[in-house]
Amino acid sequence: MKKIDIIWLFTLIIGIGFLYPELSYAGLESSLMGIKSKLTGVILPLLSVIGIAVAGISFMTGNPNAKQHISFAVVGCIIGFGAQGIVDFISQTVR
Repeated sequence: MKKIDIIWLFTLIIGIGFLYPELSYAGLESSLMGIKSKLTGVILPLLSVIGIAVAGISFMTGNPNAKQHISFAVVGCIIGFGAQGIVDFISQTVR
């Protein structure tokens, strides 16, 4: 393609985006909602369980910092498992 054709095509795509912003926004919003649901529903709770397991292993091996590891793991679990509620609370407060 010629350089002028690429510029024309790019201008046309941008123009359509300005004329129909709902199309652009809908794709972005659904993508962000999917990322949020995976992050708060799967990844953070999984990391919380892994943190508890690592803290438990630390305690069982006699690590001198085991109490600190367990306390950090418990705080991480509270945040990890409560992430969806925290996000919902903040989004309701902002609206």
